[in-house]
Amino acid sequence: MKINYASKYSGVANYWKNRQGMIDALKKHKTAAAKRKQEKKFNKWANRAENKEKYGQVLAVINDYYAKTNEDARHDNYLMGMLRSSTFAAMPASLGAGLKQYAQENEAKRKEMAPRLEAFINDNYEKAYMPLEVDVLADELNLYAAKGGEIAPYVREMASKNSGNFQSDIQSAFDNSVFGSKEKLAAYLKNPDAKVIDEDPLFKLSSALMAKYRETSPETEKLNDEFLTASRKYIAGVLEMDPKGKYYPDANSTLRLTYGTIRALPKDKRNDAKENFYTTLKGTIAKYKPGDEEFDLPKKLMELYENKDYGRYADKNGYLPVNFLSDQDITGGNSGSPVLNGKGELIGLAFDGNIEAMAGDVIFDPKLQRTISVDIRYVLFIIDKFAGAQNIIDELQIVE
Repeated sequence: MKINYASKYSGVANYWKNRQGMIDALKKHKTAAAKRKQEKKFNKWANRAENKEKYGQVLAVINDYYAKTNEDARHDNYLMGMLRSSTFAAMPASLGAGLKQYAQENEAKRKEMAPRLEAFINDNYEKAYMPLEVDVLADELNLYAAKGGEIAPYVREMASKNSGNFQSDIQSAFDNSVFGSKEKLAAYLKNPDAKVIDEDPLFKLSSALMAKYRETSPETEKLNDEFLTASRKYIAGVLEMDPKGKYYPDANSTLRLTYGTIRALPKDKRNDAKENFYTTLKGTIAKYKPGDEEFDLPKKLMELYENKDYGRYADKNGYLPVNFLSDQDITGGNSGSPVLNGKGELIGLAFDGNIEAMAGDVIFDPKLQRTISVDIRYVLFIIDKFAGAQNIIDELQIVE
């Protein structure tokens, strides 16, 4: 079960770490105060006689948008958290729509649709562990109902009857739902009835959540349009106000190439390395905690360390490097990027940023911002000495 859910668990944990790291960094750098200072300067410039007609109301429109949508944003955070972590928050609505259509078709069309539906069901249920799915959905609903503000009416009605504790209701919903097991869905495909889906407790809940997720209004659309227009004017105004400033484009979703140097952070006594720009296997072993989800280690890795059996991948000073730091920026989607030296040789793979880097979408700290990369020597060590995949090593040209 842990293996089947490892990817989703890591994804949720990584998102939480990123958000918390961003909050901590923004507080540490007093970013809100700095932004207010910048906006005050802009507003003074924007309300000069020659600029007022074009830029005078820009910040007022932006601030009005946030004042009117902050509570919606809070709601959406809790709803998105549920949709991200609970399979059964969203899946019954999409699958149910397909099952209703299936029920309304003739036999020939059903035969055509069945393989696609069966494949979808298999993908979603093959590794699903229902007791966990019950707990996750119930806990997410408890949180959503308590802190989500203007929650979906269907969920609000449920909460009024269960005092905000959804555990019993969700357990009952799974017990009585077509979506409660792969076997129930298989039986439905043999004897389909659209009314069964319409009355299904998980389908009704999931449909209500998805309807809330897609909810919009003319007022909201008008606010969004005004905000986007004002944001574009704000950027244009900042460029006009300070044409000699340094400005960087938002390059998300593009292929990028950047450069930097290996660069240490201030010395940290928790790191056994001689300088604080790399870590070693010794440091990894020092963090070992049996049974801990983050810090447990395979027995073989510990034996390799104890025997100092690093093969040809040890540093010339005898230690086995694990990670290193460089002074590039990193953001979501960069993980796995190759890190090359000046000769074009692969020396590592980028995968994370230090805690100060988590606010990189908003601010960049040239003194403390770092990219964390796994040293390619450690990658090769794991492939060769730990996994014994000599066939992969034989395919590579390794520069020593």
